[in-house]
Amino acid sequence: MGILDKFKVGFKKSASALTSGIKEIIIKKEIDDENLNKIEEFLIQSDVGVEAASEIKEIISTKKIDPKKDLSSEINLILKEYIISLMKPLENNSFFKKKDKLNATLISGVNGVGKTTTIGKIGKILKTNGNKVMFAASDTFRAAAIEQLENWANKVGVQITKSSQGSDPASVAYKAVEESLINNFDQVLIDTAGRLQNKKNLMEEYRKIANVTKKIEPDAPHNVILVLDATSGQNVINQVEEFNKIIPITGIVMTKLDGTAKGGILLALAKKYKLPIIALGLGEKEDDLQLFNAENFAEAFTLVN
Repeated sequence: MGILDKFKVGFKKSASALTSGIKEIIIKKEIDDENLNKIEEFLIQSDVGVEAASEIKEIISTKKIDPKKDLSSEINLILKEYIISLMKPLENNSFFKKKDKLNATLISGVNGVGKTTTIGKIGKILKTNGNKVMFAASDTFRAAAIEQLENWANKVGVQITKSSQGSDPASVAYKAVEESLINNFDQVLIDTAGRLQNKKNLMEEYRKIANVTKKIEPDAPHNVILVLDATSGQNVINQVEEFNKIIPITGIVMTKLDGTAKGGILLALAKKYKLPIIALGLGEKEDDLQLFNAENFAEAFTLVN
């Protein structure tokens, strides 16, 4: 299966909901104010966000659409062009390329978004691209988290720094960065415990992990990636807001897109924060984490099923 096909399969639910919803609105062969308002309202309900929905409505209203053509298809084309224009600058495939010096990446997010699995899949891509990779098992809170990350390390063939459950997560991160520098690793991926953005003590612990790595590598962490669950819809906006207050986020990974019709949340995030999108989780298999590509996303998200 090609990359575009993976995007199409991963966004099937979102695309089906979007295109069928627009088709239901455009019953008569014209775009009047009533239909424009309905389209805007529908896009907001599809988690595209108020700002993006308003801009799309404005573009449709000013576009000269040939009445002989299928209106819903023409609107899908406008959506596709808007998505590419908005999201092309947010591609960041350079993250996965071979590095000249160590890159330490902090992986964060709330409970249940799939951080550890995402680290495993990112590690596989990095190794395939020639990087020497280290995992840091700094989620010392969740039962079986260390074992899960160790299983991923064995599966993709990378090294891991770990301690026992309940140990200081910051010390594990420090040790991983230290060992990575000594042994000429290219990438160290630091797993962290799932934490709720409204729990102050947990968020302060998260800050501590980042600060401790700076003692051994002043520029660390070089990347701070927030993993988000697409099924959470608009809740991810609050997560980005709160995590970004603690340590500035440098990129996001969106998981579980294949299990939801809420893929429009990517547009809302892109419009509000303009954060690089590192990759998208389009399924449960090892190779179902796909590097973000604006054209593929636009094509898959607006695909008429």
